[in-house]
Amino acid sequence: MTLPTNLLLAATMLLASAGHAQADVQLLQPFGTPGGTLNAPWHLAGLPHQKKPFTRFSVVELDGRRALRVEADSSYGNLVHPLHVDGTALSFSWSWRVDEFVEESDLKSKNGDDTALKVCVFFDLPITQVPFVERQVLRVARAASDEPLPASTVCYVWDRTLPAGTVLDNPFTHRMRYLVLQSGSQNLHRWLPEHRDVGADFLRLFGNESTQIPPIVGVAVGADADNTHGHSVAHVADLVLAP
Repeated sequence: MTLPTNLLLAATMLLASAGHAQADVQLLQPFGTPGGTLNAPWHLAGLPHQKKPFTRFSVVELDGRRALRVEADSSYGNLVHPLHVDGTALSFSWSWRVDEFVEESDLKSKNGDDTALKVCVFFDLPITQVPFVERQVLRVARAASDEPLPASTVCYVWDRTLPAGTVLDNPFTHRMRYLVLQSGSQNLHRWLPEHRDVGADFLRLFGNESTQIPPIVGVAVGADADNTHGHSVAHVADLVLAP
């Protein structure tokens, strides 16, 4: 075998090894073990000075897979995983199922802004790029919160009525925007897989404020039924954020 052939073979093996290593990178910790405590850095987060009940999160075995059970009962809460990574060239995948929707939910109104399950990505958009009035509101909210509130949040939702592909702002704040991926009850109690290009979704939802993809500073799973005083049960599994 000639020297150039040896060099070519070595380079090919290095590239293959690098590609395999990149594919194995997982930026999120597993949720935990059934019946045990949640793995750090996952932690429960709510509203500033929250007095209403918190949404309940627990790790269970369901249909042969380890899953996070999310139950809302007139409650609000998110399970948050902080991190700080480049927001470009990242794929985000998971499987989810809804077992019970929040009746009377309506993401277009404040009175109905509840959802059985949402998976969210927090982006560190520079505050100088946030419109002036919202910038001041965000500063006040950050001062009152125990959490480092992001300037931009993309939330993927499985909604009771809105068609898949619907994009809308959270009725309480334009800093959170929804993208409906699944709709209706025809797949109730069934696992459905999702795979998203989070950078592309940021530009789709916040492209009016930035043409650059900011760093990702957190991921969250949540559900709430505090506005409708309803109840919901859902599950999420196999949550992976990776290059």
